[in-house]
Amino acid sequence: MTNFHRSLVLGCSALALASCGADEIVSPGTGGNITINNTNTPAPTPTPTPTPTSTLVTPAAGCPTISDPVGLTDTGTISGPTGTYRVCELPERFTASSTLPFINGLLYRINGRVDVGTDGGPADTGADTDVELTIEPGVILFSSGSGWMNVNRGNTIQAVGTAARPIIFTSRDNVQGLNTVNSSGQWGGLVLSGRAPVTDCIAPGATPGTVACERQVEGAAQPALFGGATAGDDSGNLDYVQIRYSGFVLSGDNELQALTTGGVGSGTSISNIMSYNSSDDGVEFFGGQFDVRNLIVVGAEDDSLDTDTGVKSNMQNVIVVQRPGVGDTIIEADSNNGLEEQTPRQKTQISNATFIHNGAEQDQAIRIRGGADFAIVNSVLIDRTGGTPCLRLDLPETIRAAGAGPDEDGPPVFESFVMDCDVDFRDGSGGVTAAQTQAIYDGGSNNDAGFTNTLTMTFVNGANENGVAVFDPTSLDAFFTLPTNIGAAYPGNDTWIQGWTCNSATVTFDAAVSDCSSLPVY
Repeated sequence: MTNFHRSLVLGCSALALASCGADEIVSPGTGGNITINNTNTPAPTPTPTPTPTSTLVTPAAGCPTISDPVGLTDTGTISGPTGTYRVCELPERFTASSTLPFINGLLYRINGRVDVGTDGGPADTGADTDVELTIEPGVILFSSGSGWMNVNRGNTIQAVGTAARPIIFTSRDNVQGLNTVNSSGQWGGLVLSGRAPVTDCIAPGATPGTVACERQVEGAAQPALFGGATAGDDSGNLDYVQIRYSGFVLSGDNELQALTTGGVGSGTSISNIMSYNSSDDGVEFFGGQFDVRNLIVVGAEDDSLDTDTGVKSNMQNVIVVQRPGVGDTIIEADSNNGLEEQTPRQKTQISNATFIHNGAEQDQAIRIRGGADFAIVNSVLIDRTGGTPCLRLDLPETIRAAGAGPDEDGPPVFESFVMDCDVDFRDGSGGVTAAQTQAIYDGGSNNDAGFTNTLTMTFVNGANENGVAVFDPTSLDAFFTLPTNIGAAYPGNDTWIQGWTCNSATVTFDAAVSDCSSLPVY
């Protein structure tokens, strides 16, 4: 992505004047003729001065026709530092599969809650609305206040951008150029609701992981339910997507994050996702079974990665960078909320992450609790606060041996995971001590709690990172590929962040892309 700016160069021709200024540009008036170097040679025809071409966006002529019967509503224009755009407001609910095309000078507005299809319930009974919303590369959608988008169970989204033209969900203030590096919480976020198993059922007595076990999106004024028993459920495809300035409080103290998944199944594809300045978590995964490749979280004000209620997920190539003095933990993992024997038990496995802890919360950088099964391999964690413990494990259920409880794989796994923190471990709750946590960490291979990082550009490996022996993550799951180095960005794996990201004072990813406070212009 490239931002283009107008420039006007004013000059004086050396053929006419040796020097010139405001006082020297005068009119000869009508007081007589002025002759300079009078000859009979005709004067050359001057070369026309090119008319300056503005690269600011101009509004599209109108809104396109889409298949949804309500269609798009033309609400006029909106202006900002990159130009003026036609605004096409989405319907409250898509009832027919539709495509949002990329059109120069056009933005799509999410006004309030926008549903993709109607919730088909926890099981596919054949009555699904089967609505699919397709968003073309380069499309920008914006919202404000309590606006958010929910992809209901039995419906799908195909938001597939490209490295050159990502899809951007952002705020109205971002369009108007009003944001700073600390702006956040200006609209809700994107929610995918699926039918895969979850725990912590809202119905009393319901069995976790079954069609009777459902949960509700936090803060939704009207029920937005997710969960079921379809592990392979398909909510669609997200690829090359930025989600900026999310996290508006919908009700009480419930706020959304950039991306929320609820009961999303393995038929869903999620890759190349950037969460920027969410006022809550960067991403939060409630239950479900799916994998993520190439995930970036910058500037989240609560947890950067929040995983709970029985989610089973593999992630490879993850970058998390906190804003200075802002944010809670890098990872907060819970299997269940106080009900540790519920199944499915969380199982999250991460390979090739680079975590930069710099937040306001200094209790711990990573907290794993609630009986969660967790693995962090081939990764780097550094603390910039100068005193935050790297790692905390809570509750005896989290560190029990494999098979001690139902669906239980044993204590967390750490392999080729290096940490650069002034304080490495801390006591957890439920009697888990720092020494027990250290013993689990030390039991892995090629771990180093006394590591000295040599990262450049905040997240790119240096010599020390590239010198750490690699753990084979394919032994954990076939989703993973075997890397040549630890960390998220290393030689041969350091260009995946280019083109589709945005920069800020917190971290620069690519000199060729725009700042997150601005929109790209294509």
